[in-house]
Amino acid sequence: MAGYKLSASLEGHEDDVRVVSFPHQKLVLSASRDATVRMWKLLSSSPPSFDETISSHGHAFINSLAYIPPTAEFPEGLIISGGKDTIIEVRQPSRTPEDDAEALLLGHSNNVCALDVDPSGKLIVSGGWDGQARVWGVGKWECDGLLEGHEGSVWAVLAWNQETIITGSADKLIRIFTPSGKLVRIIRGNTDVVRALCRLPPNHPSNAHFASAGNDGLIRLWTLEGRQVGQLVGHESFIYSLACLPTGEIVSSGEDRTVRIWKDGSCIQTITHPAISVWSVAVCVENGDIVSGSSDQIVRVFSRNPTRQAEENALKKFEESVQSSAIPQQQVGDINKEQLPGPEFLQRKSGTKEGQVVMIKEHNGAVTAHQWSTSASTWINVGTVVDAIGSSGRKRQHEGKEYDYVFDVDIEDGKPPLKLPYNLSQDPYKAATKFIQDNELPISYLEQVAAFIVSNTQGATIGTPQQQETMPDAWGTENRYRPGEDNPAAVATPPKRPNVLPQKMYLSIKQANLRTIQKKIEDLNKELIANNEKDISLNPADISALQTLAATLEKPPPAGGKTPVAVVHGIELVVRLTTLWPPAQRLPGLDLLRLLAAATPAIATYRNSNGEGILEILEGSGVFEDKEKSNNIMLAVRMLANFFETEEGRNLAAEKFDKITGLAKSSASLTTNRNLQIAMTTLLLNYAVQLTQPQSSAQTSEDRAIELLDTLTTTINTASDSEAIFRALVAAGTLLSLGDDVKLAAREVYGLPAVIQKAEGKLNEPRIKSVGSEIRDLLGS
Repeated sequence: MAGYKLSASLEGHEDDVRVVSFPHQKLVLSASRDATVRMWKLLSSSPPSFDETISSHGHAFINSLAYIPPTAEFPEGLIISGGKDTIIEVRQPSRTPEDDAEALLLGHSNNVCALDVDPSGKLIVSGGWDGQARVWGVGKWECDGLLEGHEGSVWAVLAWNQETIITGSADKLIRIFTPSGKLVRIIRGNTDVVRALCRLPPNHPSNAHFASAGNDGLIRLWTLEGRQVGQLVGHESFIYSLACLPTGEIVSSGEDRTVRIWKDGSCIQTITHPAISVWSVAVCVENGDIVSGSSDQIVRVFSRNPTRQAEENALKKFEESVQSSAIPQQQVGDINKEQLPGPEFLQRKSGTKEGQVVMIKEHNGAVTAHQWSTSASTWINVGTVVDAIGSSGRKRQHEGKEYDYVFDVDIEDGKPPLKLPYNLSQDPYKAATKFIQDNELPISYLEQVAAFIVSNTQGATIGTPQQQETMPDAWGTENRYRPGEDNPAAVATPPKRPNVLPQKMYLSIKQANLRTIQKKIEDLNKELIANNEKDISLNPADISALQTLAATLEKPPPAGGKTPVAVVHGIELVVRLTTLWPPAQRLPGLDLLRLLAAATPAIATYRNSNGEGILEILEGSGVFEDKEKSNNIMLAVRMLANFFETEEGRNLAAEKFDKITGLAKSSASLTTNRNLQIAMTTLLLNYAVQLTQPQSSAQTSEDRAIELLDTLTTTINTASDSEAIFRALVAAGTLLSLGDDVKLAAREVYGLPAVIQKAEGKLNEPRIKSVGSEIRDLLGS
């Protein structure tokens, strides 16, 4: 049988693709840590091409996904997704992110990390970090069964049929339940965390009914009676996902960067990805194609059918991306370079099994990994091994300094992991805070990064005697951290937090996928031309200028440097996109505008032919008033927050304080968009930092601080997003450093102590309680 080859690479996500689904041959679904669920609809079959649509846009990582096939009531089917916000969303595919969901399933108290639908399409099963699985009735949208008993997170769920539910957990156990919650059987035998389950077809050669896999790197085949009847060995690290082809072959993916296909107990093909992790794999039962989701933010489709495979240049590009990828040494273990064979070994020796990996010392001293392909009967270069990370009794070099540890943080698209340096003498929180600030990561990562440092330096003496705590990692989690990683150890109690008040650094929102923004503008421009709206469309010279602008923004000049000509010329173009294009098509233009606000002072000083500045221009376009386009509002407010990145922007923010805060406040009142809440509180926090600077006028600062407290306390009371509430609390606490008058207003006029108490009751998070305690100390209450 022919092997799988790349069919299509689907780019659009801005963070790890955590889970994929392949409902039918014309539709792929994916969900990501960028808080979106995306639909990829097949446009043409040869070569395959797909159109991307965002189905859902939340405010936190989405880790689980399922699909209910079409019914008379829902002829398009239903998309089910869940994640860090604990809400399971049920949505019709034709609905936009701004539309109401069909249903919101509430009940889990922590991250929803697994979803499945039974073959009849009548039951949804969910699993979460709270150690529970839940069964939900389709149409009723209520919890019909609570499946309890696991002593760890429920990583995997399998709705075998309407009578049988299977769960896999971090406690290393598999449990079988009835939908009502009655425990039928406990299956033991896994030696580590169970992360994946999949149904096997009737009359499978192994006589097994389902398969499981997890941290021990093994795939186990089970009967429903709990008997293990097979075991597949080949993966070199954690296995994250399992699926089964219509032919009965098993497909798996994992931490060793591979998708593997198994037949009759053996691996028959290994597809290495240019990524650290292949988080998810799914199959299309109609045609046997495979889809994968990876940490490099790309969804990839693979096919055995030559007519559905990508063109030769795309296949070559994929092969080259694998060869050029970096492999962290901790994935391959300790290597003695002096004992490795040279390149001639690859010509002299054949592999002994599919997927076998050998390390080669190249003539230049580099170590490359090569994987044996049985079908091609050759060794395939799958990347270069980079230096070891971590501690082995010797210091690590990072930017000219020595550290006890240099951890990998896998977050950059197509780039080596970020480095997190750490010495045992440091406070884990301070090291985590510096890392977050240096790399412009969200504040919400602080708890997890600090906990990760503690758990991965266990057994060592950490910091001062007061900080000498360890957090044993009983969950089999890896020693490389990914922000938002499904790592229950990260929620254990870390060392005592240092004070965060007052906030002294401005925050910005600058993460973006410029390639996606550019492509979306070009696609929308084609639609305008097709609709005979050539008066507002871009001409070839404009498209060229757009491409140059995007390339320039990917590598912004150093702070204080001269603004590139391409950026200055591009501002006029972006203003056209955000004001002249129809509101439904302004989103990518507004995205560019918020990036420009942080990258160059030219946005703050821009004037059009009528002498209007950027604030007046946007206000006149109606973007702040269009509640039907809440994402447009959100990006406009992000632009306002990014003004604080440049001196000219900060001057404009101070000059237009009343207008900017008024626009943000009125805009946020129009919608419950969670990303808008975060954007607005980031803006208010930046104003709090500015008002507490030494050069600010004392009287002006106090007056404005009291105005901000009004908005901040209202936001804390009404916001639904924990990150927005945290930032609002930090902003309010920062303002208290302005003196007794501000403290009096906060306490007596705005009732800040009661506001804090309400927030703590609503959000049981250590960081909320910690900053609340700091504010109480400052208020003397």
